[in-house]
Amino acid sequence: MSSATPPTPGGHPHPHTPGHPHPVEENPWATGGTMFAGVLMLVNGVLGVFVGIAGIAKDDVYERVGDYVYKFNLTTWGWIHLVLGLVIAVTGWGVLKGAAWAKAAGVALAALGVVAQFLWLPYTPVWAFISIALGVFVIWALCTDRSDVAGP
Repeated sequence: MSSATPPTPGGHPHPHTPGHPHPVEENPWATGGTMFAGVLMLVNGVLGVFVGIAGIAKDDVYERVGDYVYKFNLTTWGWIHLVLGLVIAVTGWGVLKGAAWAKAAGVALAALGVVAQFLWLPYTPVWAFISIALGVFVIWALCTDRSDVAGP
């Protein structure tokens, strides 16, 4: 083997670029997942706005399932969902546009959204579980997408 790069234990040579000691491999699932994460954030944000408007407009739209420690007035929850939904939707749009700030903000907002949905669980249990799962996917997709890292 006359390659300038040493082979891996499996016998395959490492691709190497001067100045980059460890090549960055792009995960196509994560790259496509980032686009999907942006769409999910946009849609979930808009739905959050609708939930917020419903909670603000009418205080008896949602019925709580059982007794819960994290009780807020539904109007308060409405404002929380409205503001969070707007910010998540704008950030989702930023992710779709490839804005530099959007990935980090998206991870933070998705985490905040997961916490909010956990606290909102007694009001819409099925949707809260779905939204928590979508939030975890968004965090994964945005954290594993390496398309903005300088590659070989």
